[in-house]
Amino acid sequence: MVVSTPSRSGAWRGAERGGGDGGGGRITRLIPVRLRRVGLPYLLILPAVLLELLIHLVPMVIGVGMSFLRLTQFFIRNWLAAPFAGLGNYRVAVDFDSAVGAALLHSFLVTVAFTLLAVGLSWLFGMCGAVLMQRPFRGRGVLRTLFLVPYALPVYAGVITWSFMFQRDSGLINHVLVEQLHLTDERPFWLIGGNSFASLVVVAVWRLWPFAFLVLTAGLQNIPEDLYEASAIDGASWWRQVRTITLPLLRPVNQVLVLVLFLWNFNDFNTPYVLFGKSAPREADLISIHIYQSSFVTWNFGSGAAMSVLLLLFLLLVTAVYLALTTRRRSRA
Repeated sequence: MVVSTPSRSGAWRGAERGGGDGGGGRITRLIPVRLRRVGLPYLLILPAVLLELLIHLVPMVIGVGMSFLRLTQFFIRNWLAAPFAGLGNYRVAVDFDSAVGAALLHSFLVTVAFTLLAVGLSWLFGMCGAVLMQRPFRGRGVLRTLFLVPYALPVYAGVITWSFMFQRDSGLINHVLVEQLHLTDERPFWLIGGNSFASLVVVAVWRLWPFAFLVLTAGLQNIPEDLYEASAIDGASWWRQVRTITLPLLRPVNQVLVLVLFLWNFNDFNTPYVLFGKSAPREADLISIHIYQSSFVTWNFGSGAAMSVLLLLFLLLVTAVYLALTTRRRSRA
């Protein structure tokens, strides 16, 4: 006796109708098709969103709560026993006549100068590299790979190497400047004093300009080559092509790139911490290191948390203003 079995396609159609899987098919029929299609992407990213909230949102809420407490080393074991300070930590932080407020203001100004220089130089080097690598030539792939090495290298490995190079007596920088080029008679200090700020900017630009180069290179690949050919026929020079074609068409990319570079540099903690240690020189006292010292060196976690909240509010304000200005300019264009 031959028993007929349903074909594979027929079984699949039956399963789609919900007749062959019991309760699962009935549940599927209760969910509209459009809702399943629209909700599937959100369902897939839900675990990542939950982990992101757990990693970032929960510490942020705890930090805001800590900023309203006089949380010092005497209350580390029992946070709930710490006295309530209200806005006292914020008043001390913004009182620029006091020692704490004056030090925070100085650190903020140093961070602003550092960020402007690092972002400007990183964008400039990245833009020059991307434009020069736009035309094909022999060895372009090798140069692109070498340009991306600082970005691919782990932060600690790269910055520690720079700290060895900046050593006064045995560093490579002083060896080249003094013994090879004979530009100075004495070996300068690079990790303390006034030169520490320049050292910090050099390391930050070395780390971040490959990212700008990578983003701008991707943006340049979306510009049609016909525009350059037509402008060359009309007699446009290379600089005029860059000024009238490249920069205007890269404006959306530059808007995002500048914002990302600004946020990364203003919040940069790894570079100064690895380069200078727990106590950075006054000339290179970035606000991230200053908050770390206020929290984990002086053991005043309430004051450090208040400074962190103020930094967060400042970055949110700058980001909102920047996005509003760039969006309005884009809509006008």
